[in-house]
Amino acid sequence: MSEPSRERARQELGRAQTELVAALVAGGEVPEGFDAARLRVQEGALISKRRGTVARVRPDLVVLLGDGFAAHFDGYARGRPKPEGGSRADARDFAAWLGERGLLPEPPGAAAPVGRSGGLGRLLGRVLGRGSG
Repeated sequence: MSEPSRERARQELGRAQTELVAALVAGGEVPEGFDAARLRVQEGALISKRRGTVARVRPDLVVLLGDGFAAHFDGYARGRPKPEGGSRADARDFAAWLGERGLLPEPPGAAAPVGRSGGLGRLLGRVLGRGSG
């Protein structure tokens, strides 16, 4: 294979990888040759993983939103890549997104502390899809 052919192949591979990542984390078009249903399942799994890390970083949001936490987070995350700065930035941006929509019943951090037997473990378990912790 000639050097120009290799370079063209690298560029095509890079473009395909960029399209695949965009489809998985930013609501992009499904690249040619990929199964759309399978990509959406994987997108859901990635959102679920993000939801779990945000729930651990900001359990106050889980308490404030209760059973609505998962649906609200999924609405926020679908089509939106994880921000620079990791899970803490994702949690911050999610809280801001909730605030902009008037979805926070009270300011984050104002929730009463919940003890181990107070249900936070069970609530986190439901949000993370792990049954009743």
